[in-house]
Amino acid sequence: MKAKTKKRLKITAISIVALLLVVAGAFYIYTLDYYRADEAAVQAVFGEEKGVVSLENMWVFYPDQQQTSDTALIFYPGGKVEATAYAPLLQELSRNGLTCVLLKMPFNLAVLDINAADRVFKQLPEVKHWYIGGHSLGGAMASSYAGKHNDKVQGMVLLGAYPVGDTEIPTLAIHGSEDMILDTAKLDAVPNQHVIKGGNHAYFGNYGEQDGDGTAAITREEQQRQTVEEIISFIHEQEN
Repeated sequence: MKAKTKKRLKITAISIVALLLVVAGAFYIYTLDYYRADEAAVQAVFGEEKGVVSLENMWVFYPDQQQTSDTALIFYPGGKVEATAYAPLLQELSRNGLTCVLLKMPFNLAVLDINAADRVFKQLPEVKHWYIGGHSLGGAMASSYAGKHNDKVQGMVLLGAYPVGDTEIPTLAIHGSEDMILDTAKLDAVPNQHVIKGGNHAYFGNYGEQDGDGTAAITREEQQRQTVEEIISFIHEQEN
């Protein structure tokens, strides 16, 4: 091989490695900018509240001091949102008799672990009725999983999210009337929808306000209260 050819190949290889390093660095910097859980959410997970169990890359919220029900919801957090921000919502659902599993995603991006639900089922073998859902990007990724695993889940809950792909699974879609982030046109195929009057995109979780979102006309607590009410009602309808 001629010297000029070798030199050209070496320069090309170095350029490719440099480009990969730049891309990796840019991605890492991108992941450092995310929405953190507020103090109430942190306390819901790490406080003295009973019934919350930490497993590998997930937290389980039991209805009554680690006594699971036979029905559970697997929850995918929103994109670039710290998973624990959804602890207050799932804690309230568990107080209403529903076991909830909150998944921690790599770099806070569910798109990097769409099949995260696979690691949940064997952890709770006593659960007979599984539901899956999530917020925003997490909801979309949960729906992507559900579409390919109709045999594993009985229903889906989307919060400020739209379904990806086709699925025959019963679905509940909830969004706030002041949500300026969700493309509601993509919910046209979902017959079971509930709009929270005065709610916005961010208030399903406890991570502050979100860039580009509308201003909520109700409190975060009220939006989550209504959300819990709708989810519990939806699941009861599927079970009866």
